[in-house]
Amino acid sequence: MTYVITARCKDVKSGDCVEVCPVDCIHPRPGTPEFGPAEQLYIDPRECIDCTACTAACPVDACVADHDLDPADEPFRALNAEYFRRS
Repeated sequence: MTYVITARCKDVKSGDCVEVCPVDCIHPRPGTPEFGPAEQLYIDPRECIDCTACTAACPVDACVADHDLDPADEPFRALNAEYFRRS
C-alpha cells in the first residue's frame, strides 16, 4: 500500500508532510525551486513505506491511503506517480 496526495493539498501546500517523511518520498521539497510553482505535493508510490507519518502531519487531510481513495480522488493516484516518472 502507498499513500496519495489529493486535491486538498492545493489549498495549503504547507510542506509539513515532507519534513516528517522518513524516506524522503514527498516532493517537491520546501526550499527548492520546484516548490513555489508546484500545484501540490506528490508521493512517490515506489518509495512510500506506508508509515502514515504524512497523514498525521498534513493540516488538510490530503494524504490518503491508496485503498481508501474516494472515486473523485482516484485520478490523484496516477498524478502522483506521473510526477516521479517526469523527474
